[in-house]
Amino acid sequence: MDFHLADKTALVTGSYRGTGFAIAETLLAEGAKVLVHGLDAEQAAAAVAELGAGIPVHGDISHEAGCQTLLDACANHSVQILINNYGGADPSTWLDSSSADWHSAFEKNVLSAQRITQGLLPALLASPWARIINLGTVGSTRPNSRMPAYYASKGALATMTLSLAKEVAGSAVRVNLVSPGIILTPEVKAAYLKRGQAKGWGDQWVEIEAKVAADIPTRRITRREEVAALVAFLCSEQSNAIHGQNLRIDGGQLDILT
Repeated sequence: MDFHLADKTALVTGSYRGTGFAIAETLLAEGAKVLVHGLDAEQAAAAVAELGAGIPVHGDISHEAGCQTLLDACANHSVQILINNYGGADPSTWLDSSSADWHSAFEKNVLSAQRITQGLLPALLASPWARIINLGTVGSTRPNSRMPAYYASKGALATMTLSLAKEVAGSAVRVNLVSPGIILTPEVKAAYLKRGQAKGWGDQWVEIEAKVAADIPTRRITRREEVAALVAFLCSEQSNAIHGQNLRIDGGQLDILT
């Protein structure tokens, strides 16, 4: 299937690593021009070198000045696709988290997306075709007691997405939220390997994943490439009728209909 992205320009925030890197890689494979974002110039340049393509841009978007730095870097590019992937899940609990921890969570997971979106929105609204995709989590629907600041901020991102979808109604902009469950990043795999070996689950990943994913209907952890494929589809012309939606990709673990 041709997603018709060859003449499109995408900004993927936080694409110097992890899921954002996989999204950038997938969009590049689909022919899009991709602005590969790092918090600093070195991160962006290293990611572009590893990808073998892309345009490096940078700015520490965990604060307002860094968001403006990134927007300035994008000024010479006609961005039609904005993927607000950047975010962070710092460890915290209800008993030990401070106001600073909560502010940090909202800066990373809400205000970074809000500032970049606001900065690009006039041009996106003027475009004959545009996409805004935010990266959330299934935890915004069913949060845990741990990391309350993270889940609260991702919940705010979800409501912000729907508000934005209503704001751009009648335009050519499509706005959606992609909410993964646990994603098999190198860090996640390493942590589970260590934990599984300590519990005597075996030394091979296939054995350990079977234990970890026992309560996931697909019996496996979602891969970054699968999240990236969903994002790429939402960037395509074939997704024109999908707007204001929260699309979960978690192997069926969140067993609710809405």
